Amino acid sequence: MPLRLERQENVSGLRLALAPLLALVFTLIVGAVMFVALGHDPIRAFGIYFVGPLLDTYTLQELVVKAGPLLMIGTGLAFCYRANRWNIGAEGQYVAGAVVGSWLALVTHGTDAGPWVLPAMLVMGALGGALWGLIPAFLRVRFGSSEILTSLMLVYVAQLGLDYLVRGPWKDPDGFNFPQSVTFDANAVMPLLMDEGRLHGGIILALVAVVVATFVLGRTLVGYSIELGGSAPRAAAFAGFDERRVTYGVFAVSGALAGLAGIIEVAGPIGNLQPSISPGYGFTAIIAAMLGRLHPVGIVVASLVLALTYIGGEAAQISMRLPFDVTRVFQGTLLIAILAADVMVRYRVRRVEGTSHA
Repeated sequence: MPLRLERQENVSGLRLALAPLLALVFTLIVGAVMFVALGHDPIRAFGIYFVGPLLDTYTLQELVVKAGPLLMIGTGLAFCYRANRWNIGAEGQYVAGAVVGSWLALVTHGTDAGPWVLPAMLVMGALGGALWGLIPAFLRVRFGSSEILTSLMLVYVAQLGLDYLVRGPWKDPDGFNFPQSVTFDANAVMPLLMDEGRLHGGIILALVAVVVATFVLGRTLVGYSIELGGSAPRAAAFAGFDERRVTYGVFAVSGALAGLAGIIEVAGPIGNLQPSISPGYGFTAIIAAMLGRLHPVGIVVASLVLALTYIGGEAAQISMRLPFDVTRVFQGTLLIAILAADVMVRYRVRRVEGTSHA
């Protein structure tokens, strides 16, 4: 007898709130099995991954530093996903923003241009990310192309473009042939918030983005049009909301925040352009957005949890000689578990009665 998924009309808030927690529990169970299979004590491994980083002041700072890009990118993705526009290419928009913003740092290098350089870099980074994000939006609106495929393919275009620049025209001539740009001047780097550690002003901008996004999505007509367009496109059309404008708008916002995160990371913890400027923040931010239920405040918590996997993964590499791919397994399992939990909460399985014909 065939089965089908049927969407439930009324889903309790409690079940929706418990779904991410169930996904976390399932991920921990899978992780425990994986550690046993690798010949490690799961209790010790979990302690290194999730407890150890919380007991040291420096690693707590690093936790916030790594959560910053996830938080900013995930908040932007919430705009797209609420509108049912599937931007999978935030990693490319992150790289594009870093490249465009860094151009100004490089052309003003050694000129003592003044304090205006950093704010201009941030604006240019956001514009670069927004323009890169508008490419899949245009292809969807104009040609009906899948934004999933186009945004994802543009990730590799951006990454290869960055690789070419740091190995070619933007390569530091005094860098001993390493593929990287010159180190940014002091007026082109993010200010530190503390004397010790790497905690910088970018986290303040990320929190501002969360506050603004929370207001826009929850208290404005723009947020309502995004929500309605994603959940009931026909009703949105009858209400007079332009689907094309919503598509361009959410991709521009998502790309801008990803690009801003990229230039902040380059002008902050990294300090120059390199072939690799991200451990996969753009993809991990998708998990942060889903785990945070597409709400900016929830994404804050989710970003801290996922940043903890990065810090714990680095510690496990050193103390347990585990490959960093274990961290990616954690993150991938968490995403699958979140999606599965959502299906279980929002849908129910029904048998489809067959009909006989004479």
